[in-house]
Amino acid sequence: MKFAVSYSTPYFGVDPDRLVAYARHAEECGFEALYLPEHIAVYPGASVGTHEIPPALPYADPLDCLAFVAAATRRILLGTGVLLLPYHHPVVLAKRLATVDVLSKGRMRLLTVGLGTLPGEARAVGVDFGTRGRRADEAIDVLRLLWEGGEEGVSFAGEFFAFENLCSFPKPLGVRHLPVHVGGSSRAAARRAGRRGDGYFPGGVLVPDERALQWELVRSTAIEAGRDPDALDHTRWGSVEMSTDTAQAFAEQGVTRVVVSATSADPGEQRDQLSAFAERFDLDGGT
Repeated sequence: MKFAVSYSTPYFGVDPDRLVAYARHAEECGFEALYLPEHIAVYPGASVGTHEIPPALPYADPLDCLAFVAAATRRILLGTGVLLLPYHHPVVLAKRLATVDVLSKGRMRLLTVGLGTLPGEARAVGVDFGTRGRRADEAIDVLRLLWEGGEEGVSFAGEFFAFENLCSFPKPLGVRHLPVHVGGSSRAAARRAGRRGDGYFPGGVLVPDERALQWELVRSTAIEAGRDPDALDHTRWGSVEMSTDTAQAFAEQGVTRVVVSATSADPGEQRDQLSAFAERFDLDGGT
């Protein structure tokens, strides 16, 4: 099992020195990757379930933050948890992601995409909230087509995106296309991961039976689509205080990666929490 960390700019802030220090320490501890979340815009009254989002929370752009982190680190992989794919034009996004991957020497490898849950956020960028699932499916196809296309150009004609003989360079470093993991907490997200994803990263508060059902749905949908279910990653959120027994239970459920976060906004306490986790799980480089 692999272990990664998340840095939440809404709660930890956007101080560049603190962000870099957190990423560097995670790298030194032996964590695989650093994840950042996304909201493009929020508004008074915006809520996820019963949780209202304070409108002044600083949701920094995750890809800009990851590019910044990449310049200050050497090994740690870069991830999103999650990037709201329907609100990005895939032609622009393909270029941005490939650029970060090239400049980081092949580390933009844990892109996780989701649909978003705020109707006002969709309206703000001109996206019909009800079609965002189909739009995301199409966007994944466009990303891969552009990354794989050569100098002769590629064409696409879909419900939301269309172009002819288009070339997108630079390419991701040394691979045909970047992995695209699917995040979400619904059965539709699980099916999307099975049909199109390189992995599934369920979120939300799900009961154990629903979690198990969704992972089985990922695998069965992959088989129906002629894909290898054993090639898919299964990522889960975990607690920075989690025990080795809990991690073993996750592994028995098919989980291949756990993402944790410090619970304190204090840099010293963050370091201590990540260090203790790394020592508990004997991560490479952990102290």
